[in-house]
Amino acid sequence: MRDSKVDTSNKRSANKKSKRKMSTTKKVLLGVLIALIAIIVAGGGYAFYLLSKTNKIDLNKENLGMNSDLDQKYDTKDITNIALFGIDAPKGQPGRSDAVMILTIDKKHNKLKLSSLMRDSYVDVKGHGKTKLTHAYAYGGPELAINTLNTNFDLNIDKFVTVNFSSMPKIINELGGVDISITNGDLKYINGYIDELNKINGTSASHVTSTGMQNLNGIQATAYSRIRYDGGDQMRTSRQRNVLEALFSKLIKTSPTKLPGLLSELLPLVDTNMSSTELLGIGTDILGMNVSSMEQKMFPNDENGHGEMIKGVYYQVINKEAVTNNIHKFMFEN
Repeated sequence: MRDSKVDTSNKRSANKKSKRKMSTTKKVLLGVLIALIAIIVAGGGYAFYLLSKTNKIDLNKENLGMNSDLDQKYDTKDITNIALFGIDAPKGQPGRSDAVMILTIDKKHNKLKLSSLMRDSYVDVKGHGKTKLTHAYAYGGPELAINTLNTNFDLNIDKFVTVNFSSMPKIINELGGVDISITNGDLKYINGYIDELNKINGTSASHVTSTGMQNLNGIQATAYSRIRYDGGDQMRTSRQRNVLEALFSKLIKTSPTKLPGLLSELLPLVDTNMSSTELLGIGTDILGMNVSSMEQKMFPNDENGHGEMIKGVYYQVINKEAVTNNIHKFMFEN
């Protein structure tokens, strides 16, 4: 896959309304959260059976570009970072990672943190020069995507979870929808996305007709999270976080009897290099922390990133040193 081919598909043009990009929401974390909650419900061998439904992908640790100095600088033995990627791609195809996040399990400060990285960030991708962060996954799967995170932001990530959300509307429907506050800007565009998703999925989800707090079904919530024409990529990222928070709220209140069915739907969509034992261990850590909410931040922020057209392609140009310092402070110091 060549850079030019990927970049061309992301050019912003006058007819972009007719070619709306079907970006993934940041509900990628859902796979991790459901697996962790399942520990409480299932436990023991049944939990292992459910988690065995994930697709195990081995990575070459030598190719991940990890910064080994972080352990000495920040004392990271009680801090675990997991790369989270969300894709909407046909089975067997890598696709771009429209959702790029890092889940931090911080036992040192008893916190669960979520870092959202803007997919259009202009970064160095090994073997492909400077391009968008989202392209790394398409060029080299999770191995190159993790390498890109580690080498650009001086991190030591060696674990990942990728979720293909082609069937996410069904998961949201199983949870009874999510409660989202709809603004005038959201209402202007959401129904166009609903129509597109109905056409793709053969569904007939109704339009959203008013602003304020609404219970959105799977198609409606996915449409909401894909809006990018009111506030650009930054507002889309905010909408994705809103959906994520609403899902998290629903999950912790979900009846235990529903979880096995949800897991059976979701886990076959999950790729990871972690074993069932590792996933259960991480779940045990989180549950032992008694954390009911996540701290969230987006990188870059307005102070160290700005949109710019480069050779006809839109990028989020970043101050890499400032972004790296902010990420480190959030992950390791707060």
